[in-house]
Amino acid sequence: MSKKKAVTERRFRGITIPTKSHPAIRRIRRQGIEPSIHGDKFWGSSCLLIDYLHNNPPEHSKRVLDVGCGWGLAGIWCARELGSKVTSVDADADVFPYLQAAADINGVSTKQLVSRFEKLNKRTLAKYDMLIAADVCFWDDLVDPVSNLVNRAVSAGVKQILIADPERSPFFDVAERAMKRHCAEIVEWKTRSPIKSEGAILVVENA
Repeated sequence: MSKKKAVTERRFRGITIPTKSHPAIRRIRRQGIEPSIHGDKFWGSSCLLIDYLHNNPPEHSKRVLDVGCGWGLAGIWCARELGSKVTSVDADADVFPYLQAAADINGVSTKQLVSRFEKLNKRTLAKYDMLIAADVCFWDDLVDPVSNLVNRAVSAGVKQILIADPERSPFFDVAERAMKRHCAEIVEWKTRSPIKSEGAILVVENA
């Protein structure tokens, strides 16, 4: 019986998403580079963001901040499909070789910034039209930092903030705070093909 060939990449809404079996990803792993803050793979909530933006083209997307980016696929999609200038932010510097590989595969580039949520001040946030994030509410300890980031982004004039999540309880805590203070809503979202994912997106409008 022949051995089933490993899937090395998948296509979604115009971009190529490498899997752990992709030669470029395997090359990085062989170098011993292993992200430590859950940035060791592509997370499905990025597909929620991509699909939402595909179906709801943003008015303000010239400068995009992809926070807690991991492999950065949502930001890469914005760079490729919207022509955005993207800054990819993560607290773990070891995610960036994986992000760079994914960006190279898709023929785009993003600016890379190592930073925690708390370090993104209003002066920095004011440079961007849109802030996106996926799977950043996975611990209770992240509720305050993420909520405060949303507050600073609104105060700094960021036009739209999108946070996607598979509906963990910390995400709803963040969303509840945002809806009390800002023009925000929770949008249920799912994708079917070629990658299935479902969850919710916190949409904050500040235009």
